[in-house]
Amino acid sequence: MNEQKSINKILISSSIIFIALILFIVGVALSISLGAKDIDLYTVFSSILQHNDEIDSLIVHHVRMPRAIAAGLVGAFLAVSGAMMQGITRNPIADPSIIGVTQGAILAMAISYALQINVGSAGLMVLAFIGAGISGMLVYFISSRSKRGGDTVKLTLAGVALGTLFISIATTISLYFNLAQQLNFWVAGGLTSATWTGVKLLSIVGIVGITAALILSPKITLLSLGEDVAVGLGERVEVVRIIGVVTVILLSGSAVAVAGNIAFVGLIVPQIIRSVIGPDYRYIIPCSLVTGATLLVYSDIVARMINQPYETPLGSITAIIGVPIFIYLVRKGARQ
Repeated sequence: MNEQKSINKILISSSIIFIALILFIVGVALSISLGAKDIDLYTVFSSILQHNDEIDSLIVHHVRMPRAIAAGLVGAFLAVSGAMMQGITRNPIADPSIIGVTQGAILAMAISYALQINVGSAGLMVLAFIGAGISGMLVYFISSRSKRGGDTVKLTLAGVALGTLFISIATTISLYFNLAQQLNFWVAGGLTSATWTGVKLLSIVGIVGITAALILSPKITLLSLGEDVAVGLGERVEVVRIIGVVTVILLSGSAVAVAGNIAFVGLIVPQIIRSVIGPDYRYIIPCSLVTGATLLVYSDIVARMINQPYETPLGSITAIIGVPIFIYLVRKGARQ
């Protein structure tokens, strides 16, 4: 019976990954083709295969390709981060913002703008890492000051409280130094500034972060069943939790550095996957990775096309999708 269940999970997860990959490839092609200047798919593929100096080829190579790939990577990182946070904290409505990672990264960028530090896209990613790392570790340190070590309720409460504090400070800085326009992008979220430099840095981070997430996935499954269960099965709970939080900081910090504050992707994607294949993170994490990438690629297309020639903030599109699901999850939890 257990062997048959495992086979069924493998078949279902493989089907999800395959379908999501097909949709992702189609979405990337549409993302490159559609925009203020529509480019037919033949020109898109010929420009990818043979780069030239024509205007359409330049748009494809220098604007739309890095944007589409960045959308996929950011979506994948946020979905995996959300899945890990939900498993680590045993909180079904957790996402990277729950430990202040997103808000810490935005605060770091606000400070850099206020000090007029010109560091380029690579430097912004480093600053986002620093802000995300400091805030994430500060939240974890506060929540772990008890005899039982890390407490998931304290982690959640500390994350929400400090996250609110960080975003309030960032807003105050932007108002005082007249930086509302610069900071608005990071608060609203979007991929207008995505470049090949950002894609390369995301790729490097992804190799490390996604590998760590996949290695940790069986341990996160045990941790999601309860700390006592995990300890009874010989897991070093604190080590798993610390490595998991660091991985979340790495992935979500880089995502914020490229795309700003993209809400709800880390919440809704793992929830949808879990409802289909169950609570095993060996399947949830890889399925969330591909599904999150696909979701954000299509969300970015909608953000660009819904109000042409202007762009709708990408965070608004994901919020429109995520808020109803969030409300449903809260009501479901209350009934249970």
